[in-house]
Amino acid sequence: MRGQFLVELEARGGARDLAELNELFGAWLEGVYHRARHSETGETPLGRLMRGRSLRRPSPAELREAFLWSAWRTVDRRTASVAMFGNHYEVDPALAGARVELVFDPFELSEIEVRFQGRPMGKAVPRVIRRHTHPAARAEAPEAPPKPSGIDYLGLVAARVAAEAARRIAYAGIAGEPDDIDNHDADNDDTDLGEADR
Repeated sequence: MRGQFLVELEARGGARDLAELNELFGAWLEGVYHRARHSETGETPLGRLMRGRSLRRPSPAELREAFLWSAWRTVDRRTASVAMFGNHYEVDPALAGARVELVFDPFELSEIEVRFQGRPMGKAVPRVIRRHTHPAARAEAPEAPPKPSGIDYLGLVAARVAAEAARRIAYAGIAGEPDDIDNHDADNDDTDLGEADR
């Protein structure tokens, strides 16, 4: 959406109002995104949806876990503590001398989860915090916006989707009023049909 729709929206000077924004986004979503082949799945999103395959969605906890970093440390035997990037943490005394995994958000080193042999062993208690972010953690730098081409791409997409919608059959508009149907039947004279024809 950022790399395709929002770039084109900015290039055309935005939208007049929310209604136009919704119209342009809906047209782009239906006319471009859902029809473009995805590089990872090899299918279009619309084709994948129509195939009816149910996908398992990760829970928020699983998503958070996927983006955590970890480091291995040996717990000091005398103090039951570990050090990481100038910070010192106290852990469960039962882990003294053990090699533990410290699991953390690279942008918040004051909250560390301790794991031993793959099992959670509680939180490390911060004693000295000198650094709050991992030295290798870098915030994403914003990309320079592309130069506008002068073509109203989203307007063209919206026009194409509207033209396709106009070619579809509107079944709701086909049926006439019930009175029209009754009059049509009255016009059909079946009085000269024999009993066998009825």
